[in-house]
Amino acid sequence: MPFPSTRMRRLRRTETLRGLIRETELSPAHLIQPVFVVAGEEVREEVGSMPGIERFSISELVAEATEIATAGIGAILLFGVPADKDESGSGAYDDEGIVQMAVRALKEAHPELTVITDVCLCEYTSHGHCGFVRGGEVDNDLTVELLAKTAISHAEAGADAVAPSDMMDGRVGVIRHQLDEEGHAGVPIVAYSAKYASAFYGPFREAAESAPEFGDRRGYQLDPANAEEAIREAKLDLGEGADMLMVKPATPYLDVVRRVKEETAAPVAAYHVSGEYSMLKAAAANGWIDERAAVIETLTSIRRAGADAIVTYYAKEAASWLR
Repeated sequence: MPFPSTRMRRLRRTETLRGLIRETELSPAHLIQPVFVVAGEEVREEVGSMPGIERFSISELVAEATEIATAGIGAILLFGVPADKDESGSGAYDDEGIVQMAVRALKEAHPELTVITDVCLCEYTSHGHCGFVRGGEVDNDLTVELLAKTAISHAEAGADAVAPSDMMDGRVGVIRHQLDEEGHAGVPIVAYSAKYASAFYGPFREAAESAPEFGDRRGYQLDPANAEEAIREAKLDLGEGADMLMVKPATPYLDVVRRVKEETAAPVAAYHVSGEYSMLKAAAANGWIDERAAVIETLTSIRRAGADAIVTYYAKEAASWLR
């Protein structure tokens, strides 16, 4: 019998041929850099469990934003670490809070940079939970009211988009209503729609000082065993007015990224979280992997699964490799 006429390797022979048929594009335009802002002056603190990641005071963050923009990254996701915390997380919706002041400084210095703000209470509460605790449990509806106040405060400071990450029921609808009522109808909501109760958040909790003082977050974050529930969450958020849906973490949940994209046809972001980042850094530091190749392969896989945007601590570094 003659050899089959179809030889798939023909179009793999050269880089040019491989480029012509490449199905998935990865560029700096697809990446979002998470950043942490802290109180103080001239502060740059390395996060021990996240090599290469620092926490910045506002002036230093503005300088870092210059580097991020120069690398070709057009958007950041901003997390605040306040000097003081309380039971109701009041620093989150304080108009002179750390995030609000940072947003104003960033937009003044870098008006072209898209600033997305994390809307949650965990960094601001003394107990570390994502909402107001009553009787040992997070009170969903009261928390939603506080989250809406936080989103309004961020929008009034100049945030380009708000990203509620708390996983409270109904918060997207309330935030959308309040934004519209307060004259911020043009501010989009990037909803953490499928945020799992994951083991991969540890380094972030060091950076954001947000580990729960008691219990855990399984009462409001998704069970890692569930995918159908994630789709329901995503559709509910879309119906409440979300503009972009997020899956978090990314690589352990690529099946969920794909399903959310296919079943909603909405813009989808995936969060390549701190634990995913730190594992790659640790393996690279030990010489076990080629860091650059492994990171690009990982981020490409997230795009291939269906993510339109990727939140990753590698954004600035990866952008330099992609350009």
